[in-house]
Parts: sequence; C-alpha cells; structure tokens
Amino acid sequence: MTTLLYLVRHGETDWNAQRRIQGSTDIPLNATGRSQAAATALLLGRRRFDAVVASPLSRAAETGAIIAAHLGLPAPTTYAGLAERSYGEAEGLTDTEVAERYPDDDVPGRESRAALVARATETLAEIAVRYDAGAVVVATHGAVIRSLVNEAAPGTADRYATPIRNGSVHAFRWDPERFRAELVRFDDPIDELSEQTGEEPFERQNPLEQRS
Repeated sequence: MTTLLYLVRHGETDWNAQRRIQGSTDIPLNATGRSQAAATALLLGRRRFDAVVASPLSRAAETGAIIAAHLGLPAPTTYAGLAERSYGEAEGLTDTEVAERYPDDDVPGRESRAALVARATETLAEIAVRYDAGAVVVATHGAVIRSLVNEAAPGTADRYATPIRNGSVHAFRWDPERFRAELVRFDDPIDELSEQTGEEPFERQNPLEQRS
C-alpha cells in the first residue's frame, strides 16, 4: 500500500536569520520559527494524518511537536536519519566566510550528498513500513528535502531558483518496489494556502546546499 510522506522544513532559527550554516549543529527555533511552525500546522490541519515524525535536532523536533499538537497526534518520534546534512568545519560560518576559507570547495568533514540521500531514504523506508498506507508529516531540514526532491525529480529544486522556505511542505509517495520516495508536489499548496507559510526574509538559506 502507498504511504504518503509530507516533508516539512523546520521554522526559522537565529542562524537562519544570520545566514549561518547550521548542519548538524543544534540551533533552536526562534520566535519567528515557532510562528512559522504554527502556520504550517494550520495548513496541515486541512488534511488527515496518522503521525508526525521528526529529525532529532531541536529546530525540527519542536516544529514537529507544534504540528502534532495542533493535529491532535502524539509527540513526534525522532529518527537520526532525518537530521540535517553535516557541513563539517563550515558550520557556524556564512557563505562568504566559507568561500574565503575553502576556495576550492573542499570543506573538511562535510557529509557527501550521496550519503545524505542514502540515510534519508533508508529512514523514509522505515517510516513507510511503520505507517503503511498512512499519511505522515516528516519535520526535517532544507538540505534533506532538497536532496530527496532532486533525487526523485532531478533539477526540480535548483538551489537559487527555488528556495525551500522555512515551514514549506513537500509531498512524496513511497514506492516500495523502487525503494525510493517519489515526488508528488514540490511546495505543496495544501489547498492553495501555502503562500501564507514560511515567509522568506532572505533568499539563500543553507548556502552550502548547492555545493557538491
């Protein structure tokens, strides 16, 4: 049976606002981020869901908790495989600082995109089996969503042309035969209302996403 997975990018953090690369660093939501999560919860409330799951990083876990509370569902189960891509020594830096320190784009400790896709896909498979034929909200991160979108539909989420906004929703369908998440809708409008969600105060969040 088909499991539907609605991947939600967490709300804004102070490092998002400062255009700092977060990666595996655990930076919490700020007040704007909590408001974004609440707005997303209102949109998702227009559909029925069976569960909310989340990355263990607090910005995603709290986003998931806000959504779950609004939907009347249990607190999110967290999955390590949903955590943001690790950017190694670039974490905490701005894109300009990274370019100055690593002009050859050789950032020590950065997780490869292939490794990110592999662990995220394995985790979505586990979630799909657990909630077979259900609909699940997955609170996660920008680079995770972008990598899965481009794996399913190459070129859909070009970094600078299509930013993944805080609080945005991206719908997938799990395909067990091909062992992959198939993209249903990038930036799912949830009945054409998602434009009210995830205001974008800057254009280049997670600036290292475009780097290989």
